[in-house]
Amino acid sequence: MSVNQQAHTGPPYGQPQPGYQGYQQPAYGGQPLPGVPQSQYGAYNGPMPGYQQPVPPQGSLRAPPTSGAPPPASGASLPSGHLAYSQFGHGDVQNGIPASAAPMQRPPASQPFLPGSAPTPVSQTSTFQQYGPPPATVQQLSNHMAGMTIGSTTASAPPPAGLGYGPPTSVPPVSGSFSATGSGLYTPYTASQGPPPTSVSQGLPLAQPPFPGQPISTQRLPTQVPGFAPPPSSTGIGPSSYPPTTGAPRPPTMPGPPLPGQTVAGPPTSQPNHISSPPPPSTLSGPHPGPPMSGLHGPPPPTHPPQPGYQMQQNGSFGQVRGPQPNYGGAYPGTPNYGSQPGPPPPPKRLDPDSIPSPQLNELPPQQKPRHRIDPDAIPSPIQVIEDDKSNRGSEPFVTGVRGQVPPLVTTNFLVKDQGNASPRYIRCTSYNIPCTSDMAKQSQVPLAAVIKPLATLPPEETLPYLVDHGESGPVRCNRCKAYMCPFMQFIEGGRRFQCCFCSCVTEVPPHYFQHLDHTGKRVDFYDRPELSLGSYEFLATVDYCKNNKFPSPPAFIFMIDVSYNAVKSGLVRLICEELKSLLDYLPREGNMEESVIRVGFVTYNKVLHFYNVKSSLAQPQMMVVSDVADMFVPLLDGFLVNVNESRTVIASLLEQIPEMFADTRETETVFAPVIQAGLEALKAAECAGKLFIFHTSLPIAEAPGKLKNRDDKKLINTDKEKTLFQPQTSFYNNLAKDCVAQGCCVDLFLFPNQYLDVATLGVVPYQTGGSIYKYAYFQLETDQDRFLNDLRRDVQKEVGFDAVMRVRTSTGIRATDFFGAFYMSNTTDVEMAGLDCDKTITVEFKHDDKLSEDSGALLQCALLYTSCAGQRRLRIHNLSLNCCTQLADLYRNCETDTLINYLAKYAYRGVLGSPVKTVRDALINQCAQILACYRKNCASPSSAGQLILPECMKLLPVYLNCVLKSDVLQPGPEVTTDDRAYIRQLVTSMDVAETNVFFYPRLLPLTKADVDSDSLPAAIRNSEERLSKGDIYLLENGLNIFVWVGVNVQQGLIQNLFGVSSFSQISNALSTLPVLENPFSKKVRAIVDMLQVQRSRYMKLIIVKQEDKLEMLFKHFLVEDKSLSGGASYVDFLCHMHKEIRQLLS
Repeated sequence: MSVNQQAHTGPPYGQPQPGYQGYQQPAYGGQPLPGVPQSQYGAYNGPMPGYQQPVPPQGSLRAPPTSGAPPPASGASLPSGHLAYSQFGHGDVQNGIPASAAPMQRPPASQPFLPGSAPTPVSQTSTFQQYGPPPATVQQLSNHMAGMTIGSTTASAPPPAGLGYGPPTSVPPVSGSFSATGSGLYTPYTASQGPPPTSVSQGLPLAQPPFPGQPISTQRLPTQVPGFAPPPSSTGIGPSSYPPTTGAPRPPTMPGPPLPGQTVAGPPTSQPNHISSPPPPSTLSGPHPGPPMSGLHGPPPPTHPPQPGYQMQQNGSFGQVRGPQPNYGGAYPGTPNYGSQPGPPPPPKRLDPDSIPSPQLNELPPQQKPRHRIDPDAIPSPIQVIEDDKSNRGSEPFVTGVRGQVPPLVTTNFLVKDQGNASPRYIRCTSYNIPCTSDMAKQSQVPLAAVIKPLATLPPEETLPYLVDHGESGPVRCNRCKAYMCPFMQFIEGGRRFQCCFCSCVTEVPPHYFQHLDHTGKRVDFYDRPELSLGSYEFLATVDYCKNNKFPSPPAFIFMIDVSYNAVKSGLVRLICEELKSLLDYLPREGNMEESVIRVGFVTYNKVLHFYNVKSSLAQPQMMVVSDVADMFVPLLDGFLVNVNESRTVIASLLEQIPEMFADTRETETVFAPVIQAGLEALKAAECAGKLFIFHTSLPIAEAPGKLKNRDDKKLINTDKEKTLFQPQTSFYNNLAKDCVAQGCCVDLFLFPNQYLDVATLGVVPYQTGGSIYKYAYFQLETDQDRFLNDLRRDVQKEVGFDAVMRVRTSTGIRATDFFGAFYMSNTTDVEMAGLDCDKTITVEFKHDDKLSEDSGALLQCALLYTSCAGQRRLRIHNLSLNCCTQLADLYRNCETDTLINYLAKYAYRGVLGSPVKTVRDALINQCAQILACYRKNCASPSSAGQLILPECMKLLPVYLNCVLKSDVLQPGPEVTTDDRAYIRQLVTSMDVAETNVFFYPRLLPLTKADVDSDSLPAAIRNSEERLSKGDIYLLENGLNIFVWVGVNVQQGLIQNLFGVSSFSQISNALSTLPVLENPFSKKVRAIVDMLQVQRSRYMKLIIVKQEDKLEMLFKHFLVEDKSLSGGASYVDFLCHMHKEIRQLLS
């Protein structure tokens, strides 16, 4: 069993960073920064008082290659046996090297250790108890192992201490378990992996009777050669010595990957349009997620102990030892490779002095570097899960005919065949098997929610929803609950009536809709009618579904351009006018129409508004000025909204003249609310719905309705008043939004701020009308033009529905209780949106109001009534059927973590409007701990409390949750502006599952590993600095930014091929696009960038980052598995913290 691998010798986490100009560095050694609250847990800041200090074991460690690093200052030490976060359930057993001064010799691989030279294994009792009795000697272990046969009957390996398995129970774990010791194995159990192994510490078979109808799930550990005993450190962890948090200087030589855990600061404040998403890995300052440690079992762990003991196995891989971390080129420099791919059992590894527990830090000679306590490769890897899903589910189409099927992950490319349930592109659920009772739902704490994207764009290979026209009678509906005809309705009495699948009411079939049933009770026209055979379809709405009972007019687009001094001087006004000349030919239109029926109008403004008459009969456009902004009206009706083709020459002339007219303006003040009012009045006068495109640059301080003051105050962060930063400063905009929704006036806002402009307030109208906000901080023509123009083109051209109302109906037993997204609600059931585009999602939470039955399951029907861009009133229907369960294990087996995180992020981001951020963070941690504790208590087989056991489909919940907790909204770094936080908060609230996935856990691709001859992307690697190599170039994308990181040792040829310069020092940070060079590598990288841009709903800003350059701080902010400067935990630390929370709940 290749568990004796050398632990990765990474430097300690708490290294000081190269200084970041102009920013205060948080203190590393636990010296608090002035004004920064001390972290609340002992957890991250060294030991808490009240624990006796352990006796450090003696012994020697091989010095790593670096030299010259001074000894770390006072190491935080742990009581022996009390291990970090009480991870390992043993008593005070000193599992280290026996205290002798003699260094351990490396024994030959096949020799058993002699008693006394190895640690005492610990046998666990099967109950959840914190400490187990120490066992006898290692001889027993060797004998035990020698007595096991190798082969298919029992796969044997000594489990690490703390991995004791209990007796079989009626429920097999749905998931893997990994022991959070440095020596644990992370073990998901999958079917088809051979017979159950015997657990070494107890000799009990590990397999459990399966769930009803489930194949028996077992796990095979890699086989162990008899007579080969584990190395001394393998049975557990010696006294955990974490590296101190005082900064040891960076070791001078660093041959391998860059230092793990380096902290990160955010962007320079001048960083244009910095979108900080998965926020920085943290240092130890600032409050840490979760409640204080007082009263918990076990001591707080200090920072990172070295990793003695077994390398934990590659995430979730059972069967033989997995190969290297997927997409991670080979092993770490200086470590053995990770065994072979599943196949014959790997030969036992040699012992390595590096796998011996370290002495306490303060006794380390200066050259020695400590290691992590938990090997990052041993904890669940998002990349591994994503790659596994791609290989398992990417090749077959996802057929939606079966109830309650969990779809492939959003990161997998797959085709959907609609056979009665809506495609996961339209609806994704947090769980596809929901509890039958509310008690069970409360017990599990798994939120039941659906993320719905009603107008989602489909890939070209999939069919758009069919449009069904029932003529003047309109769609067939249930008499009582008004649900629309769908595949789940039951026809009875020979087809003359149907029973509603939502409320069970029986309704007459209208004569024109009658059809006979076949021998199975299905209508004979089943396959000819989309509403009987498909999950998604559209109905043409009748006049009864229209406002004031008359069919709508085609919508209008009004372009409203800020012409104040900043906008003109930056070149923005000229750029917009130039672009609109050609863009107006691409207004959205229905599939087969020659030209768009959308009419357009133009307004410019600063302190006053200028309306333009562009009637086709005029030779020149006419300007009308409205200076009374307190009482806004539209000075002309005829000639303001026009058809583009008819008025083409007048519009072209206007767009030529606007930049010239305002070229010499000195007006710096702007108004904002009157601009929206003007657009609203124009749409009212034209009796149509439409969209306002507003291009705005500054805080509206001019005297007018909706005037704002600068209220930005960084001192409110981490206080009870922090929530006011997210709330609008006046209710004026809420009332204005309500009027806009009533008229179907949607607002899209393009912001170009050079300072604070109060996004929280300006964003109210776009947000509540279903519009979008785009933000380009410190806009500069040469670097930001491409991004802005691409966003504008896409925003103008994308599919959008106007005057939309959405209602979600459910079958008896559950109901929609809560909604998240960009919309307005005037009652408890109808989601109203002036506009809804193909990128927007509405997230709906369901609660029980009665019992559900396993037989009938649960149904959702989302009905969206909207006006198409051609002015046609339509209903789009999406149906989804879910399973119901009486066993918690079935719930946990059918969850979708990406959707769960999408919901939790939106829930938390709404929470900050009314609660202190710390309360919101603690609630998130607590809810997730309860979800995992419920699984552990009710579904997993009994095992030592020292093991962290995660459900297979939720094993990424901790890593993703940590990313949400570290995001700029919930834990901002010092450089994140209030506007950035408000912007991200609104952005995330209407993101779909694929967007939140890459936003919180960015995609990191090694470009130097890309195959220039294939179309595929290089395989992604994990988001941690220790995965980066100085000799490579990486691309990181999060949906808003693309970083290209260039290591200092990259070959000159690659630099020449990609950047067209001859050396690293000549690469310019100012590049906003990659140069177009005629060589395979340049073409490949540009093709990758273009491919990623197409996948995302916004054009991502390209930022070139050179290693050790000041911009690297911004880049490291996105390496979300590491600590962040703003106080966010590393993945390893957070996992331990979650484990501690779960154990506390269980005890």
